[in-house]
Amino acid sequence: MTMTGSTAARPSRKKAGDTDDVLIDRELGDLPPEARWREWMLRVEAIIFASAEPVTRDVLARVVGRECSIDLLIDDLHEELRSRPYELVSVAGGWQHRSRPAYADAIRASQASTRGAAAALSEFEAMVLMAIACSQPITRSDVSKILGREVSRDTIGSLRSAGFIGSGPRSPTPGAPYSYVTTKHFLSAFGMQTLRDLPDLEALEDAGLLGRHTVQTESLLSQSEDDELAE
Repeated sequence: MTMTGSTAARPSRKKAGDTDDVLIDRELGDLPPEARWREWMLRVEAIIFASAEPVTRDVLARVVGRECSIDLLIDDLHEELRSRPYELVSVAGGWQHRSRPAYADAIRASQASTRGAAAALSEFEAMVLMAIACSQPITRSDVSKILGREVSRDTIGSLRSAGFIGSGPRSPTPGAPYSYVTTKHFLSAFGMQTLRDLPDLEALEDAGLLGRHTVQTESLLSQSEDDELAE
């Protein structure tokens, strides 16, 4: 929502010959401290609200003063949104607005189209995705070996189209096949800050992307890998 009639921010103007970079008064030195802090909070909230992906600290730093603590701004926004049905969450190296879990049933019942909804995966696609996430960078043939079943190019293509994986470095094995790695979208879709949060198999099940049987199967695979490392 755009605020009108505000004098907090000076008019923006573009640099000569540049259609993307916008000059903005970051310091807001003409405002009293409370009004300045409030304007910084509104800017940060507006950017996070408008962004389709988690917003990083570096991005937010472009619109607030040099001495401004982004962490304190986020803390104040958390407090302000405490009574709202949505909140700020820390995922994929940034912040994003998410609806609170308590309202998930209402959102599903409305059948409204929601932004940022994760693509629905088959159980096998979810298993492939978790194998890549836990072993990346990894080639398609190596994923097949882990799962004991051929992983087709179509399966890899489906995960790429959904934005969950991308190309990694070429493998040093004969033929130098491409390896695959997960993306920031993968972290965001499953509510993870970094890959250190893996594995969170229940998140897949809760998101409806993975059945209970597959969770049990993947747990056995994980245990098998741990046993191999211990040997």
